[in-house]
Amino acid sequence: MLVRLSDVHESAIWCFSRCEFCSVEFTLNVKCTSDQTLDVTSHDLVASDQQYPVYPVGFLEHTDYSSFEEDPEPPERRGILIVKLRRGQELKLRAIARKGIGKDHAKWSPAATITFQYEPEIHINEALMETLSLEGKKEWVESCPTKVFDIDPNTHQVVVVDAEAYAYDDEVIKKAEAMGKPGLVNIISRDDSFIFAIESTGALKAADMFLNAIDILKTKLDAVRLSMETEENDDQFGELGAHMRGGL
Repeated sequence: MLVRLSDVHESAIWCFSRCEFCSVEFTLNVKCTSDQTLDVTSHDLVASDQQYPVYPVGFLEHTDYSSFEEDPEPPERRGILIVKLRRGQELKLRAIARKGIGKDHAKWSPAATITFQYEPEIHINEALMETLSLEGKKEWVESCPTKVFDIDPNTHQVVVVDAEAYAYDDEVIKKAEAMGKPGLVNIISRDDSFIFAIESTGALKAADMFLNAIDILKTKLDAVRLSMETEENDDQFGELGAHMRGGL
């Protein structure tokens, strides 16, 4: 949102009723008057409080639907589709947008999927690989379900094309053993490098989610550091506070 509710007191996120600190009311009133199907999107939502308006994600201040047929806007500029209306159809509604965090309920989480894995380090035994025929190499390459390997069309050597796609399923290792070539490839996970993937629901950009999470983590660690000299804060930070005092 362009204007956020994050400036209000943190206790707003614990509000179990609707109040001005945790929610915003939107209205929508759209009618299709043409023969062209009308897409009703989040751009049509209007905040009831115009003094301090809150806008849906990706809001455009002006959307001219009449120009869609001549010069249609790209999908990312049309907003989030709510419903399609045909001639004579009309939609009126009142919506309440509530502030919340994913810790309280998954419906407020801006992340759809998050994955973490250590970066693989792949070493092919070139000498042993050359003992395989071209058909044997193709058979071994195709045993990898995530297409990590390929065959160079010029040299006919097996090469790593996408190391990050390796899923630690050991399929290529099992295949090499089944072909009587144990040690054909050695795959280890690096302890100093990892792959962290974030898929957003669209509410926030993935990069913004990651950076905000880092800031929150820093804030929490700073709070623990401040408690290092005060044992009476153990009740607040529990075992984590005692651990940080002893080993940070």
